[in-house]
Amino acid sequence: MAVKIRLARHGAKKRPYYRVVVADGRMPRDGRYIEEVGRYNPLTNPKTIDINLEKVDEWVAKGAQPTNAVSHLIDIARNGQPVVEKKTKISKKAAAKAAAAAEAAAEAEAEAESDAE
Repeated sequence: MAVKIRLARHGAKKRPYYRVVVADGRMPRDGRYIEEVGRYNPLTNPKTIDINLEKVDEWVAKGAQPTNAVSHLIDIARNGQPVVEKKTKISKKAAAKAAAAAEAAAEAEAEAESDAE
């Protein structure tokens, strides 16, 4: 029996929430599992990673293999490093609007200075 430590997805559509579970490799992703060893919520800021490292170590000692995603989460939980957030790109329209707003604010400030003199 190949035992894996993996993520089981829960939560609503477009609102993921994961449980870190120990499961038989033949079971479906969200199906029956042996034990829940943690939780992961990617939607909070910063991302919430709550993993019981003692249970994970016990299962790894018994031969369970963590998936790539779970091993990355375990490394973060062990080191206590915050997850690096990706920078969000703004659209060209939003960038143009922001530039126009900054330009208008600069003009208004220059006009206020000339009125003060």
